[in-house]
Amino acid sequence: MDTAAPKAKKNKSLSREELLNLDKNELVERIIQIEAHNLQLKNIISKNLSDGDSSENSTRKKPAKPFDFSKCHFRRVLLRFLYFGWDYQGFVVQEDSTQTIEHHLFQALTKACLIESRETSNYARCGRTDKGVSAFGQVISISLRSKFPLDQQYCAESLSNEMPYCKLLNRLLPKDIRVVAWMPIPADLPEFSARFDCKKRQYKYYFPRSSLDIQAMRRGCTHVVGSHDYRNLCKMDVGNGVTQFIRELITADVIPVDKNDTDKPTSMYYLLIEGNAFLWHQIRCIMGVLLLIGQGKETPGVIAELLDVENNPRKPQYNMALDVPLNLFHCSYDLNNTWIYDKHDLSNVIAQLQSDWTVRSIQSTMINDTINVLEAQYTAMCASEKADSNVQASDKDRIIAYTDCLLQGVKPKVYTPLLKRDTCSSLEEKIEHYAKRRKIAEPEKTAE
Repeated sequence: MDTAAPKAKKNKSLSREELLNLDKNELVERIIQIEAHNLQLKNIISKNLSDGDSSENSTRKKPAKPFDFSKCHFRRVLLRFLYFGWDYQGFVVQEDSTQTIEHHLFQALTKACLIESRETSNYARCGRTDKGVSAFGQVISISLRSKFPLDQQYCAESLSNEMPYCKLLNRLLPKDIRVVAWMPIPADLPEFSARFDCKKRQYKYYFPRSSLDIQAMRRGCTHVVGSHDYRNLCKMDVGNGVTQFIRELITADVIPVDKNDTDKPTSMYYLLIEGNAFLWHQIRCIMGVLLLIGQGKETPGVIAELLDVENNPRKPQYNMALDVPLNLFHCSYDLNNTWIYDKHDLSNVIAQLQSDWTVRSIQSTMINDTINVLEAQYTAMCASEKADSNVQASDKDRIIAYTDCLLQGVKPKVYTPLLKRDTCSSLEEKIEHYAKRRKIAEPEKTAE
């Protein structure tokens, strides 16, 4: 006597193992149920969309007429803008995310009808900041719609009466992305690029003093300046064809944010670092090593050792610094033109930043007050224990861990010096690996 296959429960969600144990009839039945459920959901969505439309008797709006860019004038400009990248997946547009700076930027440019498309806009960016990284001085070059024909675009009248680029874009951008100024690119430099014609990029990495040895960190910075092979102070991006790691850094120093506030654990400093071009995660790797130097776990000379790629061809395994404090602060160009600001729009940007500062400063002050209360309790407990054992209290009883969170990864219980750690693959091994996968060209063999 045949028996019917037991039906899977209609609303029960099964694990992978449970699904593998079902027979063919049970799987077919479950697929039918899912398809019926999907059809039901589609009908509900369709009904909700139709409910939002006007009634049958009302007149429907005609579709908007496409903007005719063929009748427009265009001018080449630089746009300077700021953004706080803490909640974004980086600057560059990504296929699997709309939460990037570029996505919002081009959405605003297109909606304001300043460009027809990214492909036709002759676009270039100065720097591609990573996930979590911010910028005060990011710059792009682009061709934007203009009120004036090319032969009139460089007179004083056209510059003062041009379309309000900053105002138009800031109305459409998220409040943590703000365009602050624009600059006309000279007519004799039609191929000028925000990326390739940038002479210097300046970054700042902010951090509290905590218990760091600032002078040791500054001595470490002296080894970074100059032209070096930074393969041990970056993330080697060999898979994308980067096989040369020599770069020149013009400046590297640790500077207080406020010269009158330098001695407290909460006194703020920043690493100022300048160069023409940077490698992937180069600044965060340098900062990661500087934090170890500031903590007294490494000597300033360890940077010179890491830059000596002949004696140390393999990068030790270490954690780079957190992304959030890093800021692309300024980009320099050899142009005689000046940045053009909209006074009213600039005042709105400043007011918005002041409001953001107020909220975050209040939050910071509330946290600091809580720390002070709890620290007083902790110090009293330590003092009581010392009194019971007739031992004098010391500064070591204080908890000063403000910068511990800036080094990513798990903090080891026992510290291993950088030059005694396990190492990553060498550059030559990485090149060979990606060459076998045909991601990069085979390395040329030199004659012996």
